[in-house]
Amino acid sequence: HTRVAEFVLLGLTNSRHLEIILFLFLVIAYFLILLGNITVISITLVNHFLQTPMYYFLRNFALLEITFTSTFIPSTLYSLLTEKKMISLPGCFLQMLLFFYLGTCTFFHVATMSFDRCVAICRPLHYTTIMNNRFCLQLVLACWAVSFLLMFPPTIMIVQLPFCGPNVMNHFYCDTSLLLQLSCTDTGFIEGLMLIILIIIIPGTLIVTAVSYGSIIITILHIPSSTGRKKTFSTCSAHLMVVMIFYSTSIYRYIRPAQRGGQDSDKVLSFFFSVVTQILNPYIYSLRNNQVKQALKESMLKAFSSSLR
Repeated sequence: HTRVAEFVLLGLTNSRHLEIILFLFLVIAYFLILLGNITVISITLVNHFLQTPMYYFLRNFALLEITFTSTFIPSTLYSLLTEKKMISLPGCFLQMLLFFYLGTCTFFHVATMSFDRCVAICRPLHYTTIMNNRFCLQLVLACWAVSFLLMFPPTIMIVQLPFCGPNVMNHFYCDTSLLLQLSCTDTGFIEGLMLIILIIIIPGTLIVTAVSYGSIIITILHIPSSTGRKKTFSTCSAHLMVVMIFYSTSIYRYIRPAQRGGQDSDKVLSFFFSVVTQILNPYIYSLRNNQVKQALKESMLKAFSSSLR
């Protein structure tokens, strides 16, 4: 068998006019993702009032979002601009590894942040004791380490598969399920292993997130002040909206009886959880926060006064 040296990614659409529109949308989306997350990282590093566990997790989450979206958006933009849809075999494997490794980290980070908010709202008097610096560092390192341990074995197996053709993927990045379809050998064991891992990752972290937000909602209902209840619920409802979009699209895309992908609907779902929710995250989780808004105002005032001098 002749080994495939490159793959063809069909992208999001075949229409040149739609490609131009998508290119402009993705440029704006990527700019907003970078701007929002870099702002979160910068402001939480320089402002001493934001040196709390919540902002520590948000800073790590912002860094994760930048690296995650950078695995596929620049290459997708290049493809839309030049109409070159080819990706080398090593490049495809690397993109697949980074996309699913960083995507897995995202699920664990969302669960970690929901747990942090649960402790802050449900156990406010014990918050600083429970969420100390050491425990926060351990949680973040655990997210990265467990994600690597889960994704490394199937990735090594996929890299060793033979690919003899065809080499066309109906997607805008190298997707694991499509790679398995293109292999010229039996991939039943790897597909079963991937399904088990995805069940551990997605529903597993969803349970932690759901229990955390469920506890938060119960605690909110017991707040005597209607103003405090409304304020806390407003913040949590925004978080829940993003979480619901992220998890619902991910579950339907990757956990279903038929694991085979390649339909146009798969691309739409992937676009939602990999681009749309990433735009919303920094603005929903961080930049709506009053403390962050105040810190941004102070930073801009300092910068403005310095420029006048």
